[in-house]
Amino acid sequence: MAIRLDAVGVTARNLAASVAFYERLGFEFAPWSAEDRHVEAQTGAGRVRLMIDAAKLAEDLIGDVPRPANHAQFALLCDGAAEVDQIAGAMGGAIAIAPFDAPWGQRYATLRDPDGYLVDIFAPL
Repeated sequence: MAIRLDAVGVTARNLAASVAFYERLGFEFAPWSAEDRHVEAQTGAGRVRLMIDAAKLAEDLIGDVPRPANHAQFALLCDGAAEVDQIAGAMGGAIAIAPFDAPWGQRYATLRDPDGYLVDIFAPL
């Protein structure tokens, strides 16, 4: 059996706000409506999918109100250090950690989505 990461999922109290946040990062979503409780970013074959579930759907499935963990996050590879700075600048108040040159050789920043999930953006220096 070969296991591979297929999808990353987050929950959203406001699906439209979360979709808008991730679209600003370059994700593309199939057309969806206000009645939808699950959306997925369109990606190429073999790539990890981003899934966003309405908080109510997640609550119905797991029997508890979903809460983002204080350190569950995922990282998005950018084309270069300038792109990290450009994206972080465009995200405004969503910046949790401003861009910096990390000691491990990457330009790094952390964003916070509308529900508190941490999204790292980085590029090799």
